Amino acid sequence: MTTMTEPTFVPKTVYVIYIASTPEKVWDALTSAEFTRKYFFGRSVEVEPKVGGSFILRMEDGRVDIKGRVVEYDPPRRLSVTWGVDWIEEFRELPESLVTYDIEPMGGSVKLTMTEAHQWDVPNAILAGGRQGWPLILSGLKSVLETGKPIVVTVKMGPPKEMMEAVKAAIATKPWKASAARR
Repeated sequence: MTTMTEPTFVPKTVYVIYIASTPEKVWDALTSAEFTRKYFFGRSVEVEPKVGGSFILRMEDGRVDIKGRVVEYDPPRRLSVTWGVDWIEEFRELPESLVTYDIEPMGGSVKLTMTEAHQWDVPNAILAGGRQGWPLILSGLKSVLETGKPIVVTVKMGPPKEMMEAVKAAIATKPWKASAARR
């Protein structure tokens, strides 16, 4: 196991899901483009398998959605990556977050814990986007691994309106700079 020294990230969102699978299959589902396309809104993941390696989540048309770097790479137990939203221009100015997947064997199943952590006191309105998306993403991962079929959602989803307003306000005031000064 290898890790990088990172800024202090504080968990803001944590989801736990149990999957009838093996740690190796869950790991593959998190790190394989073939799998992520099935449950992550058509996105394909690219993970350079080493600490300090690149992490990219691409949209179906090839544009970069999320970019970051690998902070911890311990197959099939733990993957931790920095997470910077790139596809929405306003989000590019926000500090990156840290997304960590912890995979624990539970006999014939796996406990998957996803943690989204931040370097600053993120308003709930900004966190609303991830809190809307993560349950569907993780439920989709579970469905693909257990049944071979993705969850079908026919309702158009996108960032909540209040989230976009809060992002614009945060970019204007840059409250993360005050958070960094307090540390």
